[in-house]
Amino acid sequence: MVRTSNRHPSCPTFRLSAKMRDLLKPILLVLIVLLIPILPFIGFGPWLEKWIESQLRQSLPPVVVAAAVVGLLSTDVFLPIPSSVVSTVAGNALGIAAGAAASWAGMTLGAALGFALARAFGRPLAMRFAGREDLERIDRASDRFGPLVLVLARPVPVLAEASVLFLGTTRLGWTAFFLPVALSNLGIAVVYAALGNLVQLPIAVAASIALPLVAAAVARRFWPKEKEP
Repeated sequence: MVRTSNRHPSCPTFRLSAKMRDLLKPILLVLIVLLIPILPFIGFGPWLEKWIESQLRQSLPPVVVAAAVVGLLSTDVFLPIPSSVVSTVAGNALGIAAGAAASWAGMTLGAALGFALARAFGRPLAMRFAGREDLERIDRASDRFGPLVLVLARPVPVLAEASVLFLGTTRLGWTAFFLPVALSNLGIAVVYAALGNLVQLPIAVAASIALPLVAAAVARRFWPKEKEP
């Protein structure tokens, strides 16, 4: 004899399961976004960091170094590029002004590319993992906190890329995205370029690796939180 389930959609167990699914869908979306920059970093991040540093420290023409810095940092959203190390070496090789300009251009181009791709392809993916009410709630949060999140996340590895990709799936506009990212990148580029130019390179590189950890602690302290209703 085939047994049939006596559970009805209105029973508590069914309602609980539905609520759990509704909760897990947006969480799964966030995990997917975070894995995009994390997986390449885990796979070959340390090796790539050492290779990039060794290449940029060679006696190369300034134009080649600048082009390499812009090219590397523009792919930072999808590859484990050590942006702080690249920007620091750029300051050492090109000087503060030119190094900061190359770093700013690369970081801003990469962020804009990631945001554009997320806007084009991320929203349909988000709709598969989150319901309309969840997306509306995320959109409201991005309108309110999106620019602040971008500013706080820019100096923090992985979180910087993940925040760009995640907010690209929301209705955050280009102006609200670009202004805080561009200004934050300018400050970051100047700091690392000055560090590379004014401090001995081995010490500067070590500091450029440590500073993102400080930035992560600061970002955690000021990260916006939704008030309980």
